[in-house]
Amino acid sequence: MIALAKTGGIWTATIDRAEKANSLTSEMLRDLIRIAKEAQSARALVLTGRGKVFSAGADLDEARAGLAVSPLWEELSGAIAALPCLSIAALNGTLAGGAMGMALACDLRLAAPHAKFFYPVMKLGFLPQPSDPARMCALIGPARTKLILMGGQKILAQDALQFGLIDRICEPSALLPDAFEIAADNVAADPVLSAQIKALCS
Repeated sequence: MIALAKTGGIWTATIDRAEKANSLTSEMLRDLIRIAKEAQSARALVLTGRGKVFSAGADLDEARAGLAVSPLWEELSGAIAALPCLSIAALNGTLAGGAMGMALACDLRLAAPHAKFFYPVMKLGFLPQPSDPARMCALIGPARTKLILMGGQKILAQDALQFGLIDRICEPSALLPDAFEIAADNVAADPVLSAQIKALCS
């Protein structure tokens, strides 16, 4: 349920479970972790989803069985954050719950106009994954992070752009082409130089 395509140094991992709002199982998380770790050899990694939702977070049945507090989420975001190449979340729709972590760990976030963003962990009785609040704070500041994590607010794409949670709004048909265009210079550059520039920005 995770499709991987490799084109000219750009790896595109697609969450392909649209009939279940691209909710994530433990098997899917392990596949994404494996891809993220193997992408050390890629020139860019793009994460996206099939359909109108990027990911609704954890599969409900598996969440009740313990996936909601699994270390797999943190392992995934850590593997993405550790990549020396450019990573881009091409958010084809709503981003919710634990799936927020993988997008926060990416270097850039593009989103479709209809996307919404929410992370209702407190309401559900869980803590967010350990690195997510700090990454969110770095993007949008502590007050807006509390608005999402403690206030339980759903943020629309235009507000997410204003906050700095996403970097660009793209029409759905332009989402992947825009991601590829942004990645083009990175793909063409010396990978050592690219990795050094990324480190300087951290």
